Amino acid sequence: MINKDFFAALQDLEKEKGIPQEVFLEALENALISACKKQYAGTVGTVEIKMNPEKGSIDFYMVKTVVEEVADPENEITLDKAREVKKSYKLGDKYTEKIVPKDFSRIAAQTAKQVILQKLHETERDVAMNEFSDKEGELLVGVVRKIDAKNIYIELGKGQVEGLMMPSDQVPGETYNVNDKIKVFVKRIKSGFHGAQVLVSRSAPGLVRKLFEDEVPEIKQGTVVIKSISREAGERTKIAICSEDERVDAIGSCVGNKGARVNAIVEELNGEKIDIIPWSENPLEFIAKALSPAKVISVTQLDGDKTAMAVVPDDKLSLAIGKNGQNARLAVRLTGWKIDVKSQSAAAKLGLTAGIDDNEETAEEE
Repeated sequence: MINKDFFAALQDLEKEKGIPQEVFLEALENALISACKKQYAGTVGTVEIKMNPEKGSIDFYMVKTVVEEVADPENEITLDKAREVKKSYKLGDKYTEKIVPKDFSRIAAQTAKQVILQKLHETERDVAMNEFSDKEGELLVGVVRKIDAKNIYIELGKGQVEGLMMPSDQVPGETYNVNDKIKVFVKRIKSGFHGAQVLVSRSAPGLVRKLFEDEVPEIKQGTVVIKSISREAGERTKIAICSEDERVDAIGSCVGNKGARVNAIVEELNGEKIDIIPWSENPLEFIAKALSPAKVISVTQLDGDKTAMAVVPDDKLSLAIGKNGQNARLAVRLTGWKIDVKSQSAAAKLGLTAGIDDNEETAEEE
């Protein structure tokens, strides 16, 4: 039942949760008005409530306009009827009359409980979402809580926020089970009909970037820089890196002692292959490295914006192109150049014999 203890409890909630009791009272007032109007449907259109926290009281009033002839019974009352209550009423006045809804105590208590629980949930969710507002582009650990026909729902943080992983953000070949703990990349936080929504991914290139940042101190410190990443999730990733300090070996930093660092990332990605490519300011040299694991004989810039031809040994053509064109496709995305890969014999017929210096090491995880 609504009483002084109820209002005192709202004060305690304000201290504990930081939610002003006015927030609860406004929501409660709207909910009680709605409940009252349902009970008096057809006779009362407008209801006002007066709350007195000091007395612990809530009073209901129906409000109607005083008119000469009633056209809307829910919202209007004749002057004669109004003057039966108070002689001073005149046309156009607002007529008010105190009403007591049936089963008020039960309705009020039930409504108050629903409103408080809803407001607590909304507020805690909003607080949690505010905490997540700066998490875009970050790597988080979540727990799979629900799986439907297409989407995966992941509990993030302390359980106040739900992440959504849509089919396009899932990795082909990976299986997800309820209660699995997984690492996800936060793609975007957007507002939806039911509030804010956290979109997460396991297939985004950003996931690989953050895994390298976490695993390789030199990247987190800025000594080694990730220049670009191209990825076909579940199959292969190419990552181009360079060192800002000539004393630091970029590839060695990423590979780690006996491959420990890159192997940890490959394990997290369930065996996805990773090619670590040394970035070069020379775009033709960079293209040659990007086609790893194939050895490139020469790269020639063709007419047109960022278009090149790469020549490889005849027996390495399929390796350079990759299964279903995957290796060449990833190289194109990594470099931002259109690349036409040709065998040495085919290139010879076109008179392409110039070579490039290719002494830098390229590391790949086969």
